[in-house]
Amino acid sequence: MIRNTLNPTALITAAITALSNSYAPYSHFNVAAAALMGSGKIYTGVNIENASYPAGMCAERNAVFHAAACGERKLIAIAVAGGLNGKITDFCPPCGICRQVMREFCDPREMQVILAKSAEDYKIFTLEQLLPESFGPDNLA
Repeated sequence: MIRNTLNPTALITAAITALSNSYAPYSHFNVAAAALMGSGKIYTGVNIENASYPAGMCAERNAVFHAAACGERKLIAIAVAGGLNGKITDFCPPCGICRQVMREFCDPREMQVILAKSAEDYKIFTLEQLLPESFGPDNLA
């Protein structure tokens, strides 16, 4: 089972390391994510804001889209960390759109979402817990 092979510390560390690359000049709320894909590779992403607010991109979608652009199609886990002015003081859950994007590339019963304050202080949820009764590719089969 995935839970036995997942190394939350490596994913959390990758996300926290990427946090300094976040571009959030408007909200000042910096977020980073690290996605573990089926190949074993980790892809990071950060939130990128834009003066035209809807043109911005969340860290989680940035990481997943980066992985997909590299040919990855199986999301195993994602770690998310962030906070105001880049200071992590609380858990930072993904927004609804990011949860739906994650759903496209995983089995929501197995895929793990790690919300981290640090490599030692984190919570793990399945995507199914965060997005119950989700709509996905299997609904269109």
